[in-house]
Amino acid sequence: MTSPRGGSPIVSNSPVLVLASESPRRLALLAQAGITPAAILPAQIDETPRPRELPRPHALRLAAEKARAAAAAWGKGPALFLAADTVVAVGRRILPKAQNEEEVRACLTLLSGRNHQVLTAVAVLGPDGALKLRVGATRVTFKRFSAAEIESYVRYGEGVGKAGGYAIQGRAEAFVRQLAGSYSNVVGLPLLECLCLLRGCGYPVP
Repeated sequence: MTSPRGGSPIVSNSPVLVLASESPRRLALLAQAGITPAAILPAQIDETPRPRELPRPHALRLAAEKARAAAAAWGKGPALFLAADTVVAVGRRILPKAQNEEEVRACLTLLSGRNHQVLTAVAVLGPDGALKLRVGATRVTFKRFSAAEIESYVRYGEGVGKAGGYAIQGRAEAFVRQLAGSYSNVVGLPLLECLCLLRGCGYPVP
């Protein structure tokens, strides 16, 4: 069987891999590791945090819900469903996935000159219904921003739609004073944790 996106052939007796995400960054990270999903099936779920829900449980819950939603919509035979959810947190506070310039501005103002944590939960749901989960965690320290720097970044438009209002793989990388942990985790998919889960589920990781 060959990937519809022109990737490497999938071994016939290996599980079919379905990516439950429309993120081009996650797809690119998988390609970097030599993996091309057989299909992409974005999962549409409510990502609103529950009352008093902490960042790590929130990320784990959403990743699991995305994997299950993709499996429920699949209907094409046995498959592995890979899902992920990235959360940017300051202490116990979950920052939003910025929906507009105002939210990007608020996030950057909060993150200016301080540490924050990026958590990405990865879920793999197997054909037998078994769900496996892991979390990647990275601590990021931003420089202190001037008002002009925040406005410039807001006008550029890169932070809209991103957890915490920024994309580290873009202009925001110049804001990073220190990063402790996985860079790919901050982009949106911790490759170490992801590949370990896939191997454990029998997927032929290159």
